[in-house]
Amino acid sequence: MSIDPVTLAVLQGRLEQVVDEMDATLFRSAFNPIIAEAHDASHGIYDRLSGATLVQGKSGLPIFVGAMSFAVKMVIDKVARDGGLKDGDVFIFNDPYEGGTHLSDFKLVRPVFRQGELFCYMASVGHWHDVGGNVPGNYNPAATESFQEGMLIPPVKLIDGGGVPSQDIIDILRANSRQPVSLYGDLNGQINALDLGVGRLGELLDEYGDAVVEEAFVELCARAARLMRINIAELPDGDYACDDWLDNDGITNTPLAIALDMKIDGERLVLDFSRSASACAGPVNISRATAIAACYVALKHIFHDVPANAGVLEPIEFVIPEGSILHATRPRPVGGYTETILRLIDVIFGALAKAAPERSNGCAYGTINALSLAGYRADGRRWVMFSFFGGGHGGHPEGDGLSHGNAPISTATIPPVEILEAAYPVMFSQWALRPDSGGPGRQRGGLGGLYEIELLEQSADVFLFGERGLYPPQGVAGGGPAACNVFTYDSDDGRRNPTLTSKMTGLKITRGQRLRLESPGGGGYGAALERPPELVAEDVRLGYVSRPVAERDYGVAIDAAGRVDKAATANLRKAAS
Repeated sequence: MSIDPVTLAVLQGRLEQVVDEMDATLFRSAFNPIIAEAHDASHGIYDRLSGATLVQGKSGLPIFVGAMSFAVKMVIDKVARDGGLKDGDVFIFNDPYEGGTHLSDFKLVRPVFRQGELFCYMASVGHWHDVGGNVPGNYNPAATESFQEGMLIPPVKLIDGGGVPSQDIIDILRANSRQPVSLYGDLNGQINALDLGVGRLGELLDEYGDAVVEEAFVELCARAARLMRINIAELPDGDYACDDWLDNDGITNTPLAIALDMKIDGERLVLDFSRSASACAGPVNISRATAIAACYVALKHIFHDVPANAGVLEPIEFVIPEGSILHATRPRPVGGYTETILRLIDVIFGALAKAAPERSNGCAYGTINALSLAGYRADGRRWVMFSFFGGGHGGHPEGDGLSHGNAPISTATIPPVEILEAAYPVMFSQWALRPDSGGPGRQRGGLGGLYEIELLEQSADVFLFGERGLYPPQGVAGGGPAACNVFTYDSDDGRRNPTLTSKMTGLKITRGQRLRLESPGGGGYGAALERPPELVAEDVRLGYVSRPVAERDYGVAIDAAGRVDKAATANLRKAAS
């Protein structure tokens, strides 16, 4: 049997529509703004034998594409050990070591049966608001083991054979959350998304036949692998390296290396992270599953035309030694995985820029700045605000970087200020672009953000998990670095900075006091002196770049009327060249 190209294209679109609709169902029903507004969730269809990703939704987080295949494999292995798999079963768990990411990401996996035989798996993953642990919102920068980050649930049957969800399991989950109502709403949203997905997939199978759709799965993965090999073969063979650093692990103020040695050999690509730091005491470790998922995201940024399925990784060899910061084992803390995978993506961009700068871009801002505020309202109700914040993306061959975008691990959105102010007792006194934060370059890096938050309740505990406070996002192809991350807060004796620069726990603020985040921009692309002076003048007019920085970094003088002073600019650029 050979599927024709038209049918394959139609089935690809129909299958993607199934999982896109699952995404939309959860986004519209979730109680938690991180899912409902920021879209920190994902759905997909997975192979019945290996757990490999077959189809991924376009609205969820790309980091889950790779990670969820490992999660589904955990269920496959459990079924192989225990048996008893039935139509309608739903498994729930959040194990971050084999299943990837961190404890906040709860996975639900459901088998799909046809005529009594297992056809595939469908899965849903969503970032729950609070899952216990020492810190509300679960980004605990001082954690030294996973038990301090939240509850860890291995794969267990939430629903046995299509019946009613186990109330015992739900009661345990709710009892371990500071936000049990939010948890219950998100859980039911994920169950409903799976119900819808199974129904929609069943309609598709009835229309085209199981054999045709299964052949489409095989062919789509094969085509992704072939296209990936073609893309790799177009790169110049050779060995390329890039090193970057995390500020610290939240425990000891010592930088941690994320180092890549990349080898391009014909149609094969080797990503060797052996020189990276060893697993650390603090929560910036990641599992091997998470590291591979992050590599997938980086490669998809570079090779845009490759479909999102397991075939992308077929020509890639990963060298990630066990015991490293990128292959941590239980119970090493992994709550801040987002910060480490962003650095991992950066070193892939950096190494590729040495091989083929026309296909790379400057580094993005490199931190989600996970901020938690928690306290009690005047009527005694508990509130927990968890949010992440944007920054600049790197300049690229076709233009300037995106200003105030979300991290490149996702297609999520930054929670809107209106939603945050409506849900929590805070007021944003500033939400703006940060001038001079983008890295200089022929294509300028995008700008970071300025956020200032005032507390409206009597008191709150504050926790910050960030990065890029000491090591700025780098430019490529001669582009300059962006501005570093800056966090300040009001105290009774004035404005202060955290001891560990980008991480903080245990701060208490009172009504009227403010927190201020100044997020990094993106790295520049190409030499700044090659940027057309008229574009620099426009940047100055818009407030993106100040006059002193225009002169220092770009060699462009702007007169009092906002126009380029051509004579002075010629002198500046001659002196700098």
